[in-house]
Amino acid sequence: MSRLAPSARGSRLALLVVGLCWLAVLFDGLDMFIYGSVLPHLLETKTFGITADQAGDLGSYATFGMLVGALTAGTVADRIGRKRLMIGCVTLFSLASGICALSGSVAVFGLGRTLAGVGLGGLLPTAISMVSDYAPRGRGALVIGLLMTAHHAGGILSAYVAKWLVDPVGWRAAFWVCVVPLAFAPVLVKLLPESLSFLVAKGRTDEAHALAARYDVELPAADGKKSAADRWDALLALFRGREWIQTLLYWLASFGGLLLVYGVATWLPTLMRTEGYELASALTFVVVFNLGGIVGMLVAGRAADTFGAPRISAIWFALTAAGVYLLSVHLPMGVTTLVVFLTGVFLNSAQTMIYATVSIRSTPDNRATAVGWTSGMGRFGAVFGPWLGGQLLAAGHGDWGFTAFALAGLSSMVFIGIAALRTARPGARAGVDQELVTAH
Repeated sequence: MSRLAPSARGSRLALLVVGLCWLAVLFDGLDMFIYGSVLPHLLETKTFGITADQAGDLGSYATFGMLVGALTAGTVADRIGRKRLMIGCVTLFSLASGICALSGSVAVFGLGRTLAGVGLGGLLPTAISMVSDYAPRGRGALVIGLLMTAHHAGGILSAYVAKWLVDPVGWRAAFWVCVVPLAFAPVLVKLLPESLSFLVAKGRTDEAHALAARYDVELPAADGKKSAADRWDALLALFRGREWIQTLLYWLASFGGLLLVYGVATWLPTLMRTEGYELASALTFVVVFNLGGIVGMLVAGRAADTFGAPRISAIWFALTAAGVYLLSVHLPMGVTTLVVFLTGVFLNSAQTMIYATVSIRSTPDNRATAVGWTSGMGRFGAVFGPWLGGQLLAAGHGDWGFTAFALAGLSSMVFIGIAALRTARPGARAGVDQELVTAH
């Protein structure tokens, strides 16, 4: 048998890396969405005596853990390597799901969700870096977009796990399924290569050159790390002159956007139950919502390239707000399913368009800082969203849940719309795609 040509070997390696990272992100999505999928059962059976406001707190624990994981992932990856960090993240959120499955109290369950969130928050940016290193030349945006679909595929899987296991076996079985990815960690150890960017950054150039030449992939350029003073100056630049107005608008838009994303992701099945739908139907909406998310991720970039990211972000948030509000109205099943699908299309990509807007309108030397801090401020909205839904439900205002989330979408539309009125900086397009997806 003849040996593979270099380009074929590079394609084979890219397929391997993308496939492994896609599965890891699939498990990430499963673990993230499983709580929202089993939450209606937990509340109806009064598991641990859990109340609606406690349920909201538990949802926020995971998103707080994600904030910690996302903020620390880069530093940890620079020390131990992206491959080891990915393995560590998969191991952490799998074992944390085991803690949830074994828990006998709200406190222990909350600890499990917090630890799971740390692993979940660290995995996605690390996986994106990995596939970017090994993507075939000219296909970087394509493979990143493909990777992002895995998270929503995990959300779809979580709904089916809940439908198949919770009623006949119990809610703990759903979390035991989330422990299964632990068996995937040895596969990553054996098959996943180390990040080329990490090898270059650590001065292991011979190893990096050999790997890049063997599989015909492009070797990343050495990344000149900024000093602490440089990073501080880049942050201060976001507030010099009248830039603080623009920066604040972006942060507020991101806060409302992620409040909406994680609030709906956590409470969608439960709120649909309060609207009178059966549990099976409520979980079907989770499937449809995430199918919309996959479609939205595939079409948003093209729409933004045609009409501009700021305009698309504002329009997407307006359509999201309309869709979320309509979910509070008991419509015929077919109409509701369509509304849930379209809401998933717009909601899950509207936030990404905020990052695109920030990236396009930032100078090249300050872009990473601007996008990173916009994402970081938005993460506080991700923590607040699940808590807000729980407070409304606990106060007997579950019917206001969708309205509150719709108002968050409208606020993001207003903030990003005002920010977009400022003149865009020219020549800031390069590098947008990877940075905006990594921030998400």
